[in-house]
Amino acid sequence: MLKKVLFCDRIILMESDLLMKLDLRAPLFYVKIEALPDKIAEKDEFLLCYDLNSAQSLNIEPDREQFLGALAFAGRKKCDSDAVQAEIVSLPAGNYLFTQYRSALNSEERLDLAIEQQKDGLWERHKPKNRLFIRYLFEDGSFVTQLFRPVG
Repeated sequence: MLKKVLFCDRIILMESDLLMKLDLRAPLFYVKIEALPDKIAEKDEFLLCYDLNSAQSLNIEPDREQFLGALAFAGRKKCDSDAVQAEIVSLPAGNYLFTQYRSALNSEERLDLAIEQQKDGLWERHKPKNRLFIRYLFEDGSFVTQLFRPVG
């Protein structure tokens, strides 16, 4: 049952009792980097993209040790000083399972949140794809971690 719909210039966010679905209307672009830095500053925004283990990505009780596959790419929000020739990566427009937490989560906490998101999504009969996007940003005076899981 739909509780509320929030409209922004790029997204429509729908929240049910257990799960949030997001319709990202325009892609978010980032400059490709090698890895997430050790510390995130207030003005920074980052995107991580993981390929998930195909055997675990549709399992209601996934094996925690095998859930995440390789880091497909990492990106940092483009600044004016970034080179024009930089490689660009994106969070593509589309439909996602969406989870947000008001803190910069570490890798263990991100994994726990991603597994819970998958369980809730499967329980609600969504078919999540084998990619996981993790976005870090600073918003409304605090750090935020967002997880996006494409659904078909």
